[in-house]
Formats: sequence, C-alpha cells, structure tokens
Amino acid sequence: MLDQLNPEQRHAVLRRGRPLLVLAGAGSGKTKTLTERMASLLEEGVPATAIAAITFTNKAAREMRERLGARVGGELAGAVSVCTFHALGLKLLQMEAAQAGLRSGFSILDSADAESLFNDLAPRGMGKDTVSRLRHRVHQAKSAGQRPEQVAADDAEGSEVRRLYQAYQQRLAAFNAVDFDDLIVRPLWLLEEQPTIAERWRRRFAHLLVDEYQDTNPAQYKLLRLLAGDGNGLAVVGDDDQSIYAWRGADPRNMFRLDQDFPELEVVKLERNYRCAPRILKIANALIANNPHLIEKKLWSGLPDCPPIRIARLAEVEEEASWVVTDIADRHRRGGVPLDAFAVLYRSHHLSRQLEVALRERELNYRIRGGKAFFDRPEVKDLLAYLRVIANPGDDAAFLRAVRTPRRGIGEATLARLGEAAAKRHASLAQAATDSGQGDRGAKALHQFATDLARWRSASERLSPAELLNRIVTEIGWEAHLRSSRGDPAVLQRRLDCSAELARLLGERGRGSEALAARLSELAITREEREDDGAGIQLLTLHAAKGLEFDRVYLIGLDEGTLPHESSMDEGRLEEERRLLYVGLTRARQELTLSYPGLRTQRGDSFRTKPSRFLAELPAEDLARDAEKGPADPAERRARARARLDEMRALLE
Repeated sequence: MLDQLNPEQRHAVLRRGRPLLVLAGAGSGKTKTLTERMASLLEEGVPATAIAAITFTNKAAREMRERLGARVGGELAGAVSVCTFHALGLKLLQMEAAQAGLRSGFSILDSADAESLFNDLAPRGMGKDTVSRLRHRVHQAKSAGQRPEQVAADDAEGSEVRRLYQAYQQRLAAFNAVDFDDLIVRPLWLLEEQPTIAERWRRRFAHLLVDEYQDTNPAQYKLLRLLAGDGNGLAVVGDDDQSIYAWRGADPRNMFRLDQDFPELEVVKLERNYRCAPRILKIANALIANNPHLIEKKLWSGLPDCPPIRIARLAEVEEEASWVVTDIADRHRRGGVPLDAFAVLYRSHHLSRQLEVALRERELNYRIRGGKAFFDRPEVKDLLAYLRVIANPGDDAAFLRAVRTPRRGIGEATLARLGEAAAKRHASLAQAATDSGQGDRGAKALHQFATDLARWRSASERLSPAELLNRIVTEIGWEAHLRSSRGDPAVLQRRLDCSAELARLLGERGRGSEALAARLSELAITREEREDDGAGIQLLTLHAAKGLEFDRVYLIGLDEGTLPHESSMDEGRLEEERRLLYVGLTRARQELTLSYPGLRTQRGDSFRTKPSRFLAELPAEDLARDAEKGPADPAERRARARARLDEMRALLE
C-alpha cells in the first residue's frame, strides 16, 4: 500500500518518535494518509486499543473506520478508537464518572433543553437578545476551557455571565446532566485536577491521531495536549486555509500552538491535489494567498485542465437562480451530463429559495444537504424524553417534556406546585411526583404518570431499549396522539415512522437502566443530518460542502454583503470569509461557475449590489467574464429559448 502514496504521504505514515503536524491541503488525500498511518502502526504490532483517531463528525469517523476495516479487517479496526471529540469525552466521563462528580446514568442535554434551562435562570424581565448574548458568552467560556470563577467580571455584564454560568452548572449537577460543551470541558478539568487519571489515559492511547485539527477550539486543544503527554505519539492533520468554524469556537491558531508546546514538532506538507483541475487550483491559490500564513503551501495538480472559470452577473436574484438552473438543464439535456454531477453552493440557507422555485418550474430533481437532523424532530425528542427520565430520574427537563406529551390533564398550575414541592424536598420532579396522589384531577394524573415511570423503569431491567420504547409507545397511545394533529397525510406518516426508526437505532442490546442510559448517551452525540437519498442536483451551504467534491460547481451570491457577509466585514472576520470561498472553489473537480445579482431586495427595499471584492483577487487570465454582460450570447439565448419552448410543448402534450 505504501507504493500508492506520494513521498510526503509516505513520510507522514511512517514517521515515528516525534510530534507530527501534517499540513494537508484540500483534496490532498489526508483521510488516506491517516488510515494508512493507523494500518502501519497495527502492522508494527501496536495494540489496536492503544490507538485513537479523533475527528469532528460522525460521518468522517464512520468513513475512516470503514477504510481501516477494508485495510486490516473489521475485527481489528473495531478495536481502534475512531470517534469524534464528543464521543471521546463521553467515554472518559462514563469511565471516570465518580471522579468527575457525576452519577452513573447521567443525561446529555441537547441544545434546546440546555437553552431552556439557561433561560429559566436568567433574571425575570431580561430581554431575549440579552439572555442569548449571555448564553453565548458562557459557551465561549467553556470553549476556552474556563471555569465559572475564571470568567472576567470587570463590568456588570461580566459579573452576570459568571453568576449565570455558576448557577447553570449547579442546575446541571442537580439534574445529573451535562451539555455538549461539558463533554469536552469536564474531561479537561478532570485531567487537570487528577494527574494520576491523566497519566492513565495517556498510557491508554499511546498513539493519538487528529483529523481536521484546524477546527479545534482552545478547550479541545488543551485536552489533546494533556492526552498527548510528550507528544511522541501525536499526529495531527489539518489545513489552516479551511478553518471556517470560528462561530463554533474553532481557533486556527491552534495549528501553531503545537510548535510552542512541542518543540520537536515536525511539519509535513501535502500539496498535491487529487481532485481539482489545475486552473481551479490556480485561482484558489491566488485567492487564499491574500490571507497571512505562518507556513506557506501551494496546491498543485497533475489532472487535465478545465475551461476558464465563468463569472456571470445577472440582473436580480430571480434571474440569477433561473440562469443557473437553465444552464444546468441545458448541460444535462443537451450534453447528457447527469444531474448528480452538479452542485450549487451558497453562503446561507435562505439563498436556496429562488433556486428551488426555478428547479420545480423546470421539473428538475434536486436534493438539499444539511436538512433537519433526525434527533431534532419534536416527536423523536418527545419519545427520547420518556427514556431519559426512566434512565435518570433526576432529569427534570426530560420529565417536563414527557409529562406534557400526550396531554394528561396536567396543567401548568399543577406542574408549578410540583416544582415548589420538589424544591422544598431538594428532590427531582419525578421523585416529588410520587407523593402527589391526593388532590385534584391534575394531581391524580401526575401521580399516575409517576407510577407509570416507576413501572417502565422496572421493566427496563429485563427489556432491551427498543422493546421498552415499543411498550411505551403502545401504552401512552402514541399513534392516536399523532393522528389527533390532523396534518398532511405524508407528514403524519413520517412522524409515525419515527418511532420505528428510533427503536431500530436504540437496538436490542443491553438490559437495565445503566445500559439504557449508555445507549441514550451514544445516540445523543450521533446527530447525523438528514439527507434526501434521491438523485438530483445538490444544493448546500459552503459550510456543509466542506469535505465534499463535485464535478461541476455553481457558486452563487458573490456580491458584497453576501460573500463576504456583511456581519463578518463589520466584525473584522474577512479572512474567514475568504477561507470560506476557498473551500467552495476547491469543491469543484472539472468546471466552476461563479455568479452574482446586480440587484437585491431586503425587507421590501431594493438596492444595487457590488461584486464581491474576492472576485478581484482571482487571476484575470483564468476567468471568462463575458457572462457578466448578460446571461448568454445571442445565439445561446436563442437556442435556450427554443429548448424552453420544446419543454413547454412537451408539458402541454
């Protein structure tokens, strides 16, 4: 297999005994390099359990695991820890729960439940925007690895952030719960406080590989540094030019902190691109050269070249969408290019609306990547709430969601009294509900619900998670509850199907509340985005496009205020916007078209746009700018008009 690697990849695979940074440009074969490094370690006799490969998405982890399995066999590959950062943090907290101040069976709150909990702690009358800003500051503090007492309290807002952060963590502790930030920061705090535990985990993972390293936040970097020890088993792969997640806390400066913390660090550059035509790489290199670099690199390709990159200026947004769709339709119907070969990329989700209208008018199949996650569906969250409170009676957020769905005649006044009783007893809502049998109809219904929970909790000791869910679905009349909404039949069927899909994901393995809690935790960090499996033109944001590639790419909305985005310009984040466009350009394998409208409308007001400043940074000799004067030359417009008439006649017939 080493013969299939280029010299730089081979060096990255075989280098041992010192920390390694692999600076891997777009399309340079980084996943293959990581997989081969793991395979090489295994072939040298390194135990599979001593290797951990960490990435950022479940999809990337799954792909790496599958590639490694094809290389060394599924059983051996399965013993290697190939997982996301959050999955690693979860594993550490589960194994060190007592030391981390958690009880077994702790819950993981999703973003909506965490937001609701935080909002409940905010002072009454505080504006929604203010609460949101304070919540974001708490998130930033956790992303930086800060404890509540480490938050600067130099002004009134800083003091309030510190107070809310402290109260929020105390409430999580009362629920025996963590949020997603805690899956990183609590393992970090534990390893900082307990050197013996840190050393045990360093011995456990003698070889640590990290993918997409440029996307790490400060807390993740600190955790890696603690796990890596002297760094001789550390190999990270990343590309500072593809760091586009600052809004999630990613800090590309972590690429260069390695050199400070590990003086023996060796840098290997992967500059050969196996994806893009040379001209596409040339304009991408020219664009990104305008950003500062501590380590320079320049991608090159040995693939056949492509036509000049087209730039199209259309009169307005609707015409831009129509032109792109018409251009794709012509290439598909006259040139025989399959629809799957085309992708349309854009800065923000709302830019797809006019595209969808134009695609439906032309009756062209399309798929939108990055749709709603399965676990974000309300009906899925409702059913999971039952399982969460069964596994963890201290999970008040899950209790409140489950007790309200379906309706049981339990009103808000009854729940308010329950909350007061729980507070006096320093008990959870589920525990307080067991004593609510006397009183009005609502109190009796509450007591019955608590009785049901206790019965299901007992049943969980002998039933698998899937069997338990199916019992709950039957006993609460779930199907009747969904049918009472009287919605669209297709939507209703999708909602009904969710319970069966959730049962399938829960699986048949494991019995008991601890096994149930462990399975729920695994699912909580497996938040895959739903994708339409049908064939067609692919529509997706630039952020969602990272890691993907397409034969023919259309990148729309290249006007000032859209890309670069207005808020990014105001906040001084122009370099990240340039990196975002760089990611978009390097998704294209064979052809690339850039477009922008001359007129936009916002909140009812129309205004003329200016072409994105980034267009001026592309080499003019590689651009076909004739299309800026109009959608096509006269002969092409006539050909397209005839094709459109033929389509209309066919529809009428």
